[in-house]
Amino acid sequence: MGGGNILAAEKGYRSGCGYGGGFALLVVLFILLIIVGAACFC
Repeated sequence: MGGGNILAAEKGYRSGCGYGGGFALLVVLFILLIIVGAACFC
C-alpha cells in the first residue's frame, strides 16, 4: 500500500463532496485504521 492510494482516495473525496462525501471520508479513515491495526498486530 503506497501513498498513491491515499491521494486517489482524497481526490475521490473532493470530487464527490456533494455525493456522500462525509460517508466516503469515514470509509477511508476506517480502511486506514484497519491497515494500521494489521501492521501493528503483524
